[in-house]
Amino acid sequence: MTLRIGNASGFYGDRFDALREMLTGGELDVLTGDYLAELTMLILGRDRLKDPGAGYARTFLRQLEECLGLAHERGVRIVANAGGLNPSGLADRIRELADRIGLPVRVAHVEGDDLTPLHPGSLAAHAYLGGFGIAACLREGADVVVTGRVTDAALVTGPAAAHFGWGPADYDRLAGAVVAGHVLECGTQATGGNYSFFQEGDVRRPGFPLAELHEDGTAVITKHPGTGGFVDVGTVTAQLLYETQGARYAGPDVTARLDTVRLTQDGPDRVRISGVRGEAPPPTLKVGLNRLGGFRNEVVFVLTGLDIEAKAALVRQQMEPALAKAAEVRWDLVRTDRPDAGTEEAASALLRLVVRDANQEIVGRALSGAAVELALASYPGFHVLAPPGKGSPYGVFEDVYVPHGSVDHVAVLHDGRRLPLAPAQETAVLDDPPTPPLPEPLPEGPTRRAPLGLIAGARSGDKGGNANIGVWARTDEAWRWLAHTLTVDRLRELLPETAELPVTRHDLPHLRALNFVVEGILGEGVAAQHRFDPQAKALGEWLRSRHLEIPEALL
Repeated sequence: MTLRIGNASGFYGDRFDALREMLTGGELDVLTGDYLAELTMLILGRDRLKDPGAGYARTFLRQLEECLGLAHERGVRIVANAGGLNPSGLADRIRELADRIGLPVRVAHVEGDDLTPLHPGSLAAHAYLGGFGIAACLREGADVVVTGRVTDAALVTGPAAAHFGWGPADYDRLAGAVVAGHVLECGTQATGGNYSFFQEGDVRRPGFPLAELHEDGTAVITKHPGTGGFVDVGTVTAQLLYETQGARYAGPDVTARLDTVRLTQDGPDRVRISGVRGEAPPPTLKVGLNRLGGFRNEVVFVLTGLDIEAKAALVRQQMEPALAKAAEVRWDLVRTDRPDAGTEEAASALLRLVVRDANQEIVGRALSGAAVELALASYPGFHVLAPPGKGSPYGVFEDVYVPHGSVDHVAVLHDGRRLPLAPAQETAVLDDPPTPPLPEPLPEGPTRRAPLGLIAGARSGDKGGNANIGVWARTDEAWRWLAHTLTVDRLRELLPETAELPVTRHDLPHLRALNFVVEGILGEGVAAQHRFDPQAKALGEWLRSRHLEIPEALL
């Protein structure tokens, strides 16, 4: 008995037509949509300040206007976390839509994640719930289930638990569904999108992924026939490493052991996931806190031609009086210039100034006025990429943890009944497992200085203020070299931005992979825009571009 679960959204703003594409492209039992991220919760929180009836992903409702009838006709159930901060409000809007177009659709929602009243000063404080609220809605006949903040994988574990009758203690089965859900959650990242070796397939318009789940917790990741992109062990490995930390991948229902995952190619565009072991969840639930941190502004000065360093020093000295009162000032000189360049752009460097303060005036008019006044009074060739604005608010994300029992997890059914979900009865403190033994090193031989990316893939992402960089080898021989070569110290050498930060390495030999967690590199999270790449999306690709001595036998 197979349950086919597809995904039609990896974030709020993903391909609008994906819902229709997935419903018409092949067989499905359940279609999921992941619309929430740390930044999205902040955006929805600001929406709700303006309109108390808002707070959900409006895109999802517009997609249903086109596709709800199609899903009903094909018997596909829809599960999405598009409810955001207001799942009951979205459920009501969907019911109104169904009534308007004359469809007998049963809509349920899950609530209990909202802990904002308990955290004064936060714009949104929401616990990450598990999948059993979704399962309860589906078991009671819901055709559409919308949730607030659940874990991304819960969109898969909930339907799987409902379909196969799994209980809270079926840890291995639940863990298998968590791994499948983690692969699906970011949509086309599992089918060649954002993939290190993207040139190995046609990724101009990747199809969205689906999972064929089995009662024992195993799954096959695939996609609809004829859709773009490709699914292989590499694309699935890349997504498995995305935004993870150690070998224990914790959630509210189960802790999945990523060090037990085994991937095998099961045919064209088919990758089998097996061997996943699960353990009791940790005793606490993660709560994401979003608050407004103040205001930020930035100016990018363009420095062209000769004397780049001297030009940068001059404008910094000229701007100092206007910046004296700012709480945080950051200058970054990006040497994109080349000597004897054939175009003006290639001869130019960028000097980026970012200012933050609780007072909008300090980062707004005072900054922009000082920058504009330098137009005829600074370095030769003075100009900026864009005029500075009045300053914009920025957000801060942090996570805290609460006991399972402090959250009222409730499934609200289509007929208004409310089914409370019991908290986890068995928990286990989350510790890192013992470090697995390293493989035998490669024998000595000639080496050549070359980019790491010739023999290894990488995928990186954000978790609050931290970033992860997952690196995997494509062959057993490359893994033997990578496991011994890419130490924490070597990573710090290759990525100097990490040199002063705490870095932890986790080994995942079944995936031929290493996962590095870099603490604090993103400051106070994506909404704070702390660095050039605020979500660390390209941190892994930077690492792949770095040169080191690689055995010629691997090249």
